[in-house]
Amino acid sequence: MREFNTVEAVLIQAINRLEGILAGETEALRSGRRIDLSEVTNCKNQSLLEMTRISRGLDPSAVTPVLRERLGTLKSRLEENSRVLSLHMEAASEISGIIAQSLKDAESDGTYGSSVNGVKSGR
Repeated sequence: MREFNTVEAVLIQAINRLEGILAGETEALRSGRRIDLSEVTNCKNQSLLEMTRISRGLDPSAVTPVLRERLGTLKSRLEENSRVLSLHMEAASEISGIIAQSLKDAESDGTYGSSVNGVKSGR
């Protein structure tokens, strides 16, 4: 039983680290603060790997209420982070679409159309 408590304690520490990463990313995205998303992604991937390795020594039937609660909290934070990331990606997509359309519009002053006598060019 002592070994399980050690595994659980180490897993809770890993959960705490991942929650810190998630909180930092979520807050940065909400506030519009600039962050290196690839670095944050690497940190999250490293945390997932760490948690996977730690949990191999965990007997699922012996999970304590404390660990179950921490895992539930982590799940909620992951869902919140996912929602904020989705909004960020939607906004980035909309902005890139606006920029692309602006560039397309700026390329032509309307003098030459994309078709001549109803025949479209190969552009």
